[in-house]
Amino acid sequence: MMTRRAPSKRGDRVLALTTGAAAWSIPALLVALLLSLAIAGWPALSQHGMEFITGTVWAPVQGQYGALPALYGTVVSSLIAIALAVPVAWGVASLLTEWCPVRLARFIGSLIELLAAVPSIVYGMWGSMVLCPWLQRLFPSIFPAGSGIASAGIVLALMVTPLITAMTRDAMQQVSPLVKESCYGLGGTSWETLRHVVFPSIRRSLAGAIVLGLGRALGETMAVSFVIGNNVFLSMSPTHQGTSIAALISSQFSEADGSQRSALLALGLLLFIITTVVLAIARMIQRGGKQA
Repeated sequence: MMTRRAPSKRGDRVLALTTGAAAWSIPALLVALLLSLAIAGWPALSQHGMEFITGTVWAPVQGQYGALPALYGTVVSSLIAIALAVPVAWGVASLLTEWCPVRLARFIGSLIELLAAVPSIVYGMWGSMVLCPWLQRLFPSIFPAGSGIASAGIVLALMVTPLITAMTRDAMQQVSPLVKESCYGLGGTSWETLRHVVFPSIRRSLAGAIVLGLGRALGETMAVSFVIGNNVFLSMSPTHQGTSIAALISSQFSEADGSQRSALLALGLLLFIITTVVLAIARMIQRGGKQA
């Protein structure tokens, strides 16, 4: 009679060590990235202090580095994108979950996933070749150059709409049909059911989707570089040309050295912190929604 060998604990220990090392490598890489950006950007931060964030002049030749124009363009273009994308995303998600036939909903859902997979440079080229000339031709007094912060916001809206739509649709599908049927049984219309039953029950998921879309828009580089104008002067009008943090780094980093390179790396640190905070807020909102 053969005796069964006791399971070896060595394999379990090796597996635990391997998976543990893989798990801890992710936060270690994030900390290493943060430290490397902080060390490389420290000369510019220590020299300019808060003037680096509040300054409005970016002139490498004169040794002046004010990040406010790039920060303004980043935030405003992202907010414009969210303002345009959210109503469309909610409308499409409502159509797919409430009124659209199942087969058609699957087809449209596949198209939405395809839009999310389109490379950002394609959106940027479309914005530069089609959107900007169209805006300049139809609204010459509002969009004198065609390109600008608002143009970047429109392109970003096209990019983040599929993400917000998919997350909103997934959240709406989690709502119990019994809850919606109860509202219909009380005489509620489809709009009243969405407004008073569906959306309130998934409000945390909706907020999380919006914040994740905002984080996606804040860090976009290539598409924004094509349409924002890459103007480092601060203009409060969103229809005028401007720049963003990612676009400024992309356009100047290859030729930068010394203090300019340090300033660009400090901009990268600023963008890293902003996007990390935004994504952390999104995760907290979604986690609170699941617990609720």
